Amino acid sequence: MNIVVGITGGIAAYKAVGVVRSLVLAGHDVHVVPTEAALRFVGRPTLEAISRNPVSADLYDDVAAVRHVALGQAADLIVIAPATAASLARLTAGLSDDLLGTTVLASTAPVVVAPAMHTEMWQNAATQANVATLRSRGVTIVGPASGQLTGTDSGPGRMAEPDEIVAAALAVAGRSGSLSGRRVVVTAGGTREPLDPVRFLGNRSSGRQGVELARAARDRGAEVVLVAAHLEVPAPAGVDLVRVETAADLQEAVIAASHRADLVVMAAAVADYRPAEVSEQKIKKRSADDGLVLELVQNPDVLAGLVSSRSPDDPSVIVGFAAETAPDRDALLALAREKLARKRCDFIVANRVGWDEVFGRETTEVVLLSRAGDIVVESSGTKASVADAIIDALAGSLPRPSL
Repeated sequence: MNIVVGITGGIAAYKAVGVVRSLVLAGHDVHVVPTEAALRFVGRPTLEAISRNPVSADLYDDVAAVRHVALGQAADLIVIAPATAASLARLTAGLSDDLLGTTVLASTAPVVVAPAMHTEMWQNAATQANVATLRSRGVTIVGPASGQLTGTDSGPGRMAEPDEIVAAALAVAGRSGSLSGRRVVVTAGGTREPLDPVRFLGNRSSGRQGVELARAARDRGAEVVLVAAHLEVPAPAGVDLVRVETAADLQEAVIAASHRADLVVMAAAVADYRPAEVSEQKIKKRSADDGLVLELVQNPDVLAGLVSSRSPDDPSVIVGFAAETAPDRDALLALAREKLARKRCDFIVANRVGWDEVFGRETTEVVLLSRAGDIVVESSGTKASVADAIIDALAGSLPRPSL
């Protein structure tokens, strides 16, 4: 998306850098429009470096390109953070004597505003009337939160955190997205099977790919449930996070979450085996010559069980993952097609893994196969960009919702 981030002149302007950074990392084209006052709190070089676009607050810059309206006309979304009491008043009055004002007036994009000011200013009747007017015009207000303000003051008026603002903004933009009104369940991370109170059998999954899939579904307007096992990366804001430990925990959570789901994406690395017995005490090394023999039993096949329990009239789409130590692409595709036939899911995402491949990395390379074993999408790059490609393909495969 083409996103304009307006920054006005309050001390919370430093937090706007986090908003811009998150939007850029999510793959959006971000143009920052600060007021002159905002540039007294955050410098232009910082905003240009983070946004990767030129930054100007001057209404008369690049007049030949009619920049004072072009930014608004091209915007898919406008986010103003922080919005001071003065900027809320200016937005309400429709003033357009600076670049941010003309950008907002020239745009038909949704507007998301994150107020930030002292408590007395926020609670003032004039500010509350302005906020009510903006809401009546369809503007989304995020926050403010209650907490520490400038100096020793504390109370309502603190700007919402960047992750909350970004999640709210992308949710607003996603209302008309390809997954608007859909329920999506994503699993992520690696399950752990306890041996004793301090040890477990696990795997090297960081959960990054599943997290990016959840983020991509959220950005397209879906209601997202993320069933997460031991994530090593932060979960995206704006999703319903369910934390689990073992394969059995994950199975229970997925069954519960997938009720009424339109799409279930099983990206978690689920342990195939667990110890037959779990010691209640830490297992001790008895002597230098003694070994340790563990008896393992199979865990339930969560993916196959989910598919087999689906009723014939259930239109949901279930997607499996095949992470294989295949020697080459042909071997990978053969293993993925064999797993497709065995699990009977609707799609499968195949990728190669190894000692130095995929796990914990920010990049990957995948192939999405249909139930028939045909290649739907091949994608490589960051796990964020790959997630976008996968979710776009899956969104296009969903049956139309019944009226």
